[in-house]
Amino acid sequence: MAKRSSLYIRIVEGKNLPAKDITGSSDPYCIVKVDNEPIIRTATVWKTLCPFWGEEYQVHLPPTFHTVAFYVMDEDALSRDDVIGKVCLPRDTLASHPKGFSGWTHLTEVDPDEEVQGEIHLRLEVQPGARACRLRCSVLEARDLAPKDRNGASDPFVRVRYKGRTQETSIVKKSCYPRWNETFEFELEEGATEVLCVETWDWDLVSRNDFLGKVVIDIQRLQVAQPEESWFRLQPDQTKSRRHDEGNLGSLQLEVRLRDEMVLPSSCYQPLVQLLCHEVKLGMQGPGQLISLIEETTSTECRQDVATNLLKLFLGQGLAKDFLDLLFQLELSRTSETNTLFRSNSLASKSMESFLKVAGMQYLHGVLGPIINKVFEEKKYVELDPSKVEVKDVGCSGLHRPQTEAEVLEQSAQTLRAHLGALLSALSRSVRACPAVVRATFRQLFRRVRERFPGAQHENVPFIAVTSFLCLRFFSPAIMSPKLFHLRERHADARTSRTLLLLAKAVQNVGNMDTPASRAKEAWMEPLQPTVRQGVAQLKDFITKLVDIEEKDELDLQRTLSLQAPPVKEGPLFIHRTKGKGPLMSSSFKKLYFFLTTEALSFAKTPSSKKSALIKLANIRAAEKVEEKSFGSSHVMQVIYTDDVGRPQTAYLQCKCVNELNQWLSALRKVSINNTGLLGSYHPGVFRGDKWSCCHQKEKTGQGCDKTRSRVTLQEWNDPLDHDLEAQLIYRHLLGVEAMLWERHRELSRGAEAGTVPASPGEGRSCPPGTCSWPEPPPGMHGWGPQAHSQGPSRLPLPAAPKDSLAQLLRVLQDLREAHSSSPAGSPPSEPNCLLELQT
Repeated sequence: MAKRSSLYIRIVEGKNLPAKDITGSSDPYCIVKVDNEPIIRTATVWKTLCPFWGEEYQVHLPPTFHTVAFYVMDEDALSRDDVIGKVCLPRDTLASHPKGFSGWTHLTEVDPDEEVQGEIHLRLEVQPGARACRLRCSVLEARDLAPKDRNGASDPFVRVRYKGRTQETSIVKKSCYPRWNETFEFELEEGATEVLCVETWDWDLVSRNDFLGKVVIDIQRLQVAQPEESWFRLQPDQTKSRRHDEGNLGSLQLEVRLRDEMVLPSSCYQPLVQLLCHEVKLGMQGPGQLISLIEETTSTECRQDVATNLLKLFLGQGLAKDFLDLLFQLELSRTSETNTLFRSNSLASKSMESFLKVAGMQYLHGVLGPIINKVFEEKKYVELDPSKVEVKDVGCSGLHRPQTEAEVLEQSAQTLRAHLGALLSALSRSVRACPAVVRATFRQLFRRVRERFPGAQHENVPFIAVTSFLCLRFFSPAIMSPKLFHLRERHADARTSRTLLLLAKAVQNVGNMDTPASRAKEAWMEPLQPTVRQGVAQLKDFITKLVDIEEKDELDLQRTLSLQAPPVKEGPLFIHRTKGKGPLMSSSFKKLYFFLTTEALSFAKTPSSKKSALIKLANIRAAEKVEEKSFGSSHVMQVIYTDDVGRPQTAYLQCKCVNELNQWLSALRKVSINNTGLLGSYHPGVFRGDKWSCCHQKEKTGQGCDKTRSRVTLQEWNDPLDHDLEAQLIYRHLLGVEAMLWERHRELSRGAEAGTVPASPGEGRSCPPGTCSWPEPPPGMHGWGPQAHSQGPSRLPLPAAPKDSLAQLLRVLQDLREAHSSSPAGSPPSEPNCLLELQT
């Protein structure tokens, strides 16, 4: 049993930001920090005071985090980036509103005295004396203090104040992890109500000392002769009067939602998982239609989350294809017009979108990656709409002539035809590269649609059904927003965005099989029609080959792809190398291409070179950041592992940005989360000479000075499946719609039986003689039958005889509720129907 916290973050846009550049504009981006640790950096939007980001993230965190803060920065090429303002959300505030925050909020000024971080280790004791008691305060150490000096560290000392008397520790130079081990004593008067204030400062020779945080302790709660020793979180100085400048720094539109889940042991979720799997295996032949009922009771706002959770659950059970096939049949059974097929935001459409992102993202990168990169590199001006054409000067030096509108349109058409042709050619060659489960799912879709709409007049309908997902819901969104699909690290500028939009429109026209309706919408796309018509033929040929996969071929292809062990993450990194010994020792970083699989972290000179294993996955003990002063860079991580003979080793790897750093850390932490011997502490510095650079400790193999953060990870499309978490999220959703499930059970019971069956909590129940027979449970289901009728004071009334899957589901929900109630954390909180709006 474990409590897991996740933070959904959507950074939408900013407005009315102040100008930080001499041009009267800014180059804004956002940094997201959790407890002052940067975990996310958005792309920079150049030369604007109203930037749009539209970036979404999900962060998995330990339940003990305190705050999440959003800093809006202005990027400068030649100097340090300017801070525009920030928004800070405490964890307690987020936890009190499970539906989250949504809306605009004012940016506030960043006060240095409030930018504190870290913890301090204190031992407090009240000792009895002859005349009066004495307070003894031992200042032991601190960790993760804010670096205030230009060298990336601080020179911290501690000031202890009580009743006007002040005592100070010694100064520890160049350390954010100082150790003092100094003790101070104060005389206590009987009935004293004063507080003990412990302040941490950064000592500066020339300028004033910088505040690092403080702890205020109520002396009255300390008991005589009972020492208290603990780590205390440093707090900001809130005694200063704040400047009232809200609104002057602009506003930020955010969506933030915290979700805490108490995940039970796997055995608790088995009845729910097996019941859902049994329904999927029965398909349309099953009497319960439980999946259809879940879709019916799911609101539009949460349908995407439910679809993703169900999809991942069935993917882990090997039933993703069967689950989607059932949804296809349900959608087709209620569709009579071909032009509305899979066009709504149904559970089938949302589940298929999630399926393609989870199972087909690597395939999409292989097909689209080179084309997208070429568009970004060329940066050509492309426009087909005559009303939007910008006439530009072209020519050689000394001779300039205005480019005519016709020339702009013709060159734009040529460029788009080249990109579209390259994309279609890459797609045609990618049949064997497509994952077997994706091909098999499209095969089922193609067959179901052809069975539902037979005849020559519907010849294109099965092809359009496939392209409605592959082109319209997968490839086209990736073309328009390549950063959101991890195809590029930065957003496209205005010129490139227009090119990508026009290319996506062309792909949509091909995906619609060049219907008259699609041509009529934008007549100025006519110059691309020859390529579009040719693309339709190519696409139909591709789909025909794509869905031509039998069960044996599917298994063989799946086995072949699984033997290749696709990388969890790959990319160029810089590895730290040392040369020489003693005073002549030098260090440098060498660029190599790294591959992380479920077996090892390996490297090669180039992506196509022979790989050499660096670290076996089972030997990883921690993956953590390295403090900036160690190598002069804030984007260095360390992988702590043991070699073949069990000796501890550390590999230092440098990334190019904070996002890449956190992505690699997340990937390494996820694949090693179940390793034995994971470390609870580490050194964020390096061992140079005879001591650690972080805490100045001289013992190389001693205990680390900071705690590891193995639970802080970013959610990615290729994350390992977490079956228990997905089952818990499905349970949480079903708990929210339980009233509707009871109402539906009441309706079914009235139609099927002449007696009365209770349909909601608090009602009695009865069954006519001979009608209460228990069905045969799905394989592995336990606890069903008349013995389950027993009901304690806390149990809700349940159907006397769960003759169908709905009744079984209600019983499973009851059992899970009781399992949560008996857990240490208690039952999960019910979610309110509204979210807290942030308004300007």
